[in-house]
Amino acid sequence: MQSISRKKIFFPLNPAFRKYLKLYEREVKLPVSYEELKYYDYGIPLYDKAGKDTLWESVLYPQSMTPSLHAGLKRIYSIMKAGGDQAAEEHLHIERIDYCTFGNSHPFRIKIVNNYNEVYDYFYIKIADASRIYGLELEHILSPYWMNFLVDGNTLVEEHIAGVPGDQFAKDYLNRPEFNPRRIAKEFVKFNERCFVRLLGDMRSYNFIFDITPDFDDVQFRIRAIDFDQQFYEGKKTLYMPQFFKENRVFVELAMKHLNAEVVKQYQQEERSLIARRIKAQRHRIKDLRDVIMTDRVSFPEKIAQLGEELAQHYHDPVFARCSTMGEIIERSLKRLLVSSLR
Repeated sequence: MQSISRKKIFFPLNPAFRKYLKLYEREVKLPVSYEELKYYDYGIPLYDKAGKDTLWESVLYPQSMTPSLHAGLKRIYSIMKAGGDQAAEEHLHIERIDYCTFGNSHPFRIKIVNNYNEVYDYFYIKIADASRIYGLELEHILSPYWMNFLVDGNTLVEEHIAGVPGDQFAKDYLNRPEFNPRRIAKEFVKFNERCFVRLLGDMRSYNFIFDITPDFDDVQFRIRAIDFDQQFYEGKKTLYMPQFFKENRVFVELAMKHLNAEVVKQYQQEERSLIARRIKAQRHRIKDLRDVIMTDRVSFPEKIAQLGEELAQHYHDPVFARCSTMGEIIERSLKRLLVSSLR
């Protein structure tokens, strides 16, 4: 059974990282901070359709505070979605602000609604933790997905990632007759490889979603991470491999049933090749990020030493064991991809 640190330490953003975020237009001035959202009067527990506690509560603010708070939240949404164009703000309203009492980050979830057609969207406001933001940025560069987020001081704003949570997918969707189990198994293998290469930990089923897309002759699946708190923080190698979490056992069994060893190896190599191409395409940005990560403190010496030793054994590569920061470890992991792609 996997063992994740009960309470992950939040790491502040150092000046070099803030400079990087400003360069790539991630850090901007925002009208509402995480700290301001904490001044609510009271909260009402939120239940799902089955009457189960979601561990979120809908929070209510003093009447004197609500108009300016809602205006600021609409402004954040227009900065994130429309490059700051305020024209749409007139026909938007904040329907609900939720607060999560579960997990490390204690996020606020904002539900925003278009008055013309009742179409709604969500975004999240969290504490700006360096580990999480490194995770978001690496996902943006190394995965197939665009990550939309903003930072201002101690505040992080994230776009909502739509999809079916992995635990719900396993329970309600996995055995649908119209779904090809081989496609699901293939995507889990590729997702597992992507997480391990870029050292994204704690990918239990409730920390990723399934994006389901009907195609002309079949249904396609993509798995996306939605929690980035455990970006190169833990020391145990298997914590970066989703296949080893008991919550993901159903997907592992699916892969074992429908894919042989050679096919698994093929999918792993395909994913590594795609990541190598993305590194080459974004080489200037990845170099700028590498320069920041190399000297940043986002874990502890004992965890760094353990992960370096375990990866050295896994890859038969002693360079990992000589790494003194998580930045050096991730650099070595990505460099191995580039070298193998040139063969």
